[in-house]
Amino acid sequence: MKTSESLRCAAAALGLMAALAAPAQAQTWPAKPVRVLVGFSAGGPTDVVARAFADHASRALGQPFIVDNKPGANTILAAEAVAAAPADGYTLLLGATNHTMIPALYSQRVKFDAVRSFAPVCSLAVSPTVLVVGPSMPLKSFAAFLQAVKAEPGKRTYATPGSGSSGHFASAHFTQLTGTSMNHIPYKGAAQATTDLMGGQVDSSFATLGSVLAQVQSGKLTALAVASPKRSALLPNVPTFDELGVKGYAADAWYGLLAPAKTPPEVMAALRRVATEFAQAPATQDKLRSLGMEAQNTCGDALGAQLAREVKLYGELARSLDLKTE
Repeated sequence: MKTSESLRCAAAALGLMAALAAPAQAQTWPAKPVRVLVGFSAGGPTDVVARAFADHASRALGQPFIVDNKPGANTILAAEAVAAAPADGYTLLLGATNHTMIPALYSQRVKFDAVRSFAPVCSLAVSPTVLVVGPSMPLKSFAAFLQAVKAEPGKRTYATPGSGSSGHFASAHFTQLTGTSMNHIPYKGAAQATTDLMGGQVDSSFATLGSVLAQVQSGKLTALAVASPKRSALLPNVPTFDELGVKGYAADAWYGLLAPAKTPPEVMAALRRVATEFAQAPATQDKLRSLGMEAQNTCGDALGAQLAREVKLYGELARSLDLKTE
């Protein structure tokens, strides 16, 4: 009897210790460096947002947040790595709008669910899409651009960060609305696409403003129209597509933080707190504006619902546009 009671007491003590240890363990997060995977090469807008957040989080939480660029397959490689990572808060994904476009184009290839494989932390920034041209197409107005494209169907080129990227969808949607035909040149990131656009290897790009603002301001690229409901304060003289007669055309891009599904609630709460502090910090807002972006802070279930809506929307758009991967 005494032996049995002793065993029960020991078991109860072990259970109590385990219950106490769980929150203590969560409270110690992060106890080591945290990886933030980016599915694009360094230098593009997703990478810029990731590095700004990583710097803020490192200082706020006392552990290094290390940006790990893993470009390839339109960010599928990075997303797969995070979806398959332990749900312990030490491997995160800096996702972007194209994350919810992937299922529409890679249904036979993708090994994760764009919504259910991830725990939504918060969106961090948003950037409008802007039509820019380079030296191979030295035009000063949207009307001249449209005339040139219509004059040579299928000859003019547009660069994107990759097949199935937000730039790809934005471009294809534009050609559908305007009844035009252009040649798609996909890259492995916005930085490479912008470099070739400035070099004259491609004619145009429906790019996120954050990826081309410096080049537009320096005169190396010319902005012809902004795909937002209103003009950008950073490009006040550039009209919207709606003003120019392309009604209903908008293509804002978001950037946000995702964790593997089933990441502990305590870790998610800490991440959301830091993400919110980052987005609300005046220094962050000033930095993002200087890069052609605005801070944004949609978190948790609200972000998850947005992802689900976009997956449905882009699936329908891909079918209507007959968009396919290359």
